[in-house]
Amino acid sequence: MDSTLTLAIIGVVGLVLGFVVAKMMEKSNASKTLSNAKKEANTIIKEATTEGESIKKDKILQAKEKFLELKSEHEKVIISKDKKIAEAEKRVRDKESQVSNEIAKNKKLSDELQQKSNDYDYRLNLLDKRQAEVEKLHKSQVEQLEVISGLSAEDAKSQLMESLKSEAKSDAMTFIQNTMEEAKLTAQQEAKKIVVNTIQRVGTEEAIENCVSVFNLESDDVKGRIIGREGRNIRALESATGVEIIVDDTPEAIILSCFDSVRREVARLSLHRLVTDGRIHPARIEEVVNKVSKQIEEEIIEVGKRTVIDLGIHGLHPELIKAVGRMRYRSSYGQNLLQHSREVAKLCGTMAAELGLNPKLAKRAGLLHDIGKVPENETEVPHAILGMEWAEKYGEKPDVCNAIGAHHDEIEMKSLIAPIVQVCDAISGARPGARRQILDSYIQRLKELEETAFAFNGVKKAYAIQAGRELRVIVESEKVSDDKAAELSFEISQKIQTDMTYPGQVKVTVIRETRAVNIAK
Repeated sequence: MDSTLTLAIIGVVGLVLGFVVAKMMEKSNASKTLSNAKKEANTIIKEATTEGESIKKDKILQAKEKFLELKSEHEKVIISKDKKIAEAEKRVRDKESQVSNEIAKNKKLSDELQQKSNDYDYRLNLLDKRQAEVEKLHKSQVEQLEVISGLSAEDAKSQLMESLKSEAKSDAMTFIQNTMEEAKLTAQQEAKKIVVNTIQRVGTEEAIENCVSVFNLESDDVKGRIIGREGRNIRALESATGVEIIVDDTPEAIILSCFDSVRREVARLSLHRLVTDGRIHPARIEEVVNKVSKQIEEEIIEVGKRTVIDLGIHGLHPELIKAVGRMRYRSSYGQNLLQHSREVAKLCGTMAAELGLNPKLAKRAGLLHDIGKVPENETEVPHAILGMEWAEKYGEKPDVCNAIGAHHDEIEMKSLIAPIVQVCDAISGARPGARRQILDSYIQRLKELEETAFAFNGVKKAYAIQAGRELRVIVESEKVSDDKAAELSFEISQKIQTDMTYPGQVKVTVIRETRAVNIAK
């Protein structure tokens, strides 16, 4: 029991000793750890202090460099400002110097001006005194003249004015007459110059169309095929084209007769296709004529477009372009209508340019002036009025419409382009070779000219010469005086202009001759 207790006590004492030893060891380890921690902390503090000193030195150096840089820039700015201030001070000094010079000059000028003003006042006073003396002397002389002449000054002045007025009136009348004669001569010369230059600058083309066309054949055997059995082919062709086909003994030729050139051209082309193809019968004839008619319509439009493009005319209505193309197949007095219209358009454009007018507008009116001659349906309206109505309908300008309607004097001319179109139309129709006349009508016109002259008293002989462009009238000197001869020339020209229709103009020359005849034996 006691040993067990002893052992227990010993055991407890041992545990207590072990615990004490353990605590002492832990305390020793803690002191060692604390000592090590203190050493490390001191080391870290030393390193941090060293690094801080280094960073501090770097920052101080950077701050010094920045300060030096800023100082340098500030010094540059100060130097620049000082330089500008110096320049401004120099400019101010220069201005002050200029102002001082100007003030000195102005003072000098002011002194000179004052001196001149004083001189002017002196001369003005002297002039007033002399003027008073002159007026006094003039008054005394006028009084002496009134005493000598027995007239007052007002009466003498009125007589002098009347004398000068009559003399000035006479001189003015002479000057006016000379000026008018010179203006007439100059106007005639300028007008002739413009017309001649215009004609010379326009190249003309001559084209004369007939009312018949000759269709050539390779052999006379084709004539029978064209006529057909009992004439049915030729009847079908005449019915489809509206053209009279004459088949006679003329070798290797058929004559196509029609006043409508378009129909005649359709018939000619249709015959050419039928003969080339070899199939000639009524059904085929009708088919070919329809195709050729469409082809001609397309050609008419193409010709119209090409014409307006060649002349430089823009914005023309398609219907008017078609009418221009149809003029290719029309003729007037043997003159191709399209060539005539192109010629008139060129003449109008050139003449308008010479006169300072609008050449494009004049050229447009010249091209369209005869479109009334190509209606699709027959009408009794004059071609000038019909053309004007078409132009108004398709939006042409009033000046162009008036020029178309007035080129044969059906209506009043309201623009300067209208007389130009009329004159150019006459020039184109009256030039040699432009139009062909039948012999009978030509002779009849000459006879009418001569008979018109014989209708007046005192006319002895009359001769129409130069293709009817001039009429020479010989009068009896006993019945017609010189003054009456001039009057007779005017009356004959007016009667021809009123009663006859002709292209161009007719010159009337009256010749009066006095002869004294004696015979020596």
